[in-house]
Amino acid sequence: MRPVTVNCVIDRPREQVFDYLADLANHVEFTDHFARDFRLERLDSRGVGAAARFRVSPPLGSIWAELVLTELDRPYRIASEGRAGRIGRIPITAEYRLTRHGDNMTTVELTFASEPSTRTDRLRETLGARPWLRHQCRRAMDRLRFVLEEGRPSARAAGVAAG
Repeated sequence: MRPVTVNCVIDRPREQVFDYLADLANHVEFTDHFARDFRLERLDSRGVGAAARFRVSPPLGSIWAELVLTELDRPYRIASEGRAGRIGRIPITAEYRLTRHGDNMTTVELTFASEPSTRTDRLRETLGARPWLRHQCRRAMDRLRFVLEEGRPSARAAGVAAG
C-alpha cells in the first residue's frame, strides 16, 4: 500500500507529545475506535522493543496486527515496524514525526504503510482498505489532539508529562 500520511497540530510542547507517544500503553486512548483487543506484548510499554498486538476491521474482514517500537529519536521521531494478517504475512510500518509549530505547539505527522503479499490482500486494499485507513488515522489524530489538549491523558501519561 502506498503510504498513508495524516497530520495535526497539538497545543503542547514537542517533548510532552513525544513522551506520550513513546509509551504504547497510551495508544489505546486514541486508537480504540479501530484497534480492538489491544494487548501489550511486554511489561514495559515504553521505549525501543515495546510491542502491542491488536485487531483491526477494514472492509472485507478483520485482521490481527503487531507493532514494535524500533526507533526513538527524542523528540523528533518514533518509528515502528510489524506484521499484520494471517500468520503475519503483511509487513507494516508506522512513523510519527514531531516538529515545532510556533511556541509550545507541535505538528504530529503519522505515516503508515503496508506491503500486501497476496492477491487477496491487494484486492482488499483496492476495495477500500486504504481510504478506510486514512479516515481512521485522521480520526486518531483528532482524538490524540483532544486527549493531550482538553482531555485527561492516562494517569501514567500525566505522570510522565509532569516529570
